Amino acid sequence: MKTGDHPGAGRHGIDLVEIARIRRLLDETPRADLLRIFSERELDDAAKGPEPARLAARFAAKEACLKLFPRETALGELEAGDFEIVSDCYGAPGVRCTPRAADVLARHWLADISLSLSHDGSHATAVAVAVSRQIAAPPAGKFIYHCLPIRRGVVMSNLKRAFGAALDEQQRVTLAQAFYGHLLQSGAEFARNLIPWSRRPIVRVENIEAALDAYHLGRGLLIASGHFGNWEVALPAAMEDFPQWRGRFHILRRPLPRWLDGLVTRHMRKSSLGVIPKRGSLQVILDRLAARDAVVFIMDQHAGARDGVLVDFFGSPAWTFRSLALIALRTRAPVVPAALWRAPDGSHVLRFEPGLPIVESDDAAEAIAANTRLYNAALERIIMRHPEQWFWVHRRWKNR
Repeated sequence: MKTGDHPGAGRHGIDLVEIARIRRLLDETPRADLLRIFSERELDDAAKGPEPARLAARFAAKEACLKLFPRETALGELEAGDFEIVSDCYGAPGVRCTPRAADVLARHWLADISLSLSHDGSHATAVAVAVSRQIAAPPAGKFIYHCLPIRRGVVMSNLKRAFGAALDEQQRVTLAQAFYGHLLQSGAEFARNLIPWSRRPIVRVENIEAALDAYHLGRGLLIASGHFGNWEVALPAAMEDFPQWRGRFHILRRPLPRWLDGLVTRHMRKSSLGVIPKRGSLQVILDRLAARDAVVFIMDQHAGARDGVLVDFFGSPAWTFRSLALIALRTRAPVVPAALWRAPDGSHVLRFEPGLPIVESDDAAEAIAANTRLYNAALERIIMRHPEQWFWVHRRWKNR
């Protein structure tokens, strides 16, 4: 994928810092406050040298990274502590981002930040250069795009609506081809997973603490998710490593075509995952929450009739199911976003995000809309990390 026209391409930041300033900072600031700026590793590494010049160079690098994103920095969405400056085995500097910094990079179609650091007796300087993101389309994805274009018009329309200001036509075509390659691989994984003697998929679960912290509030757990990665394969496999959740994890979803629905439902229940049909499900959900179970809401499909509320999704109004917000406001059960994606080595990752706050309002309709917009924003951040692994064939922005 060509990336020269991405909005993040060509960004660079430069910063110069006086070493004596960092020396005073180290002398006068409690370590707990220093850890808001530097990581434990950065402070320990800097302590190996006789002077704080090494730490001053890292501070300049953090400031240079912040200058790549002036809007997010001004709004307080990014801070110096969101960028950890590390060195490889040859001493070359690099950046390790916090999850919120990684989300900002993804939003600007950036893959990494390249650094150059230097210092003399009195000053340290750093230059940060944004590295544009590239997505390669596999040959199978190109073949399907040209020869078996499943809803290609819908896919291209969705990509233009979501990324029209960021990607040109050829870049969107490449992204669509990468999506078709993901779709083919997911189908092959699902078929292989139905064979009794096949090897169980490798699934890594990240940030399980976010789900456990919310669960320990004692009100059940609401999980906001969508059609990310290959959840039909990865989620049942992940549940096998958590026997304490067997029979207590339920998926709320629309029915699939009859022949496929039975197949998927049997596969889910075999892994002790409950399946709750969307229609007429309110009392079942309330009962599951009262029993302190977890209910997964698939939030990324078009909502029709009276089920939806019109809120932004990738900058365009989209009818979105309001049921999650309605239930969260009524039960005070915490809402935790969750994402699934396939890693480059073929394994899968299930990651839980920090719980979302409940937005209050005296107007019930406004409260539902505000919370639903918050859920959509969380889904946007997840999609931007691996945009080729979201289900772009949905008519997400369909008129009511």
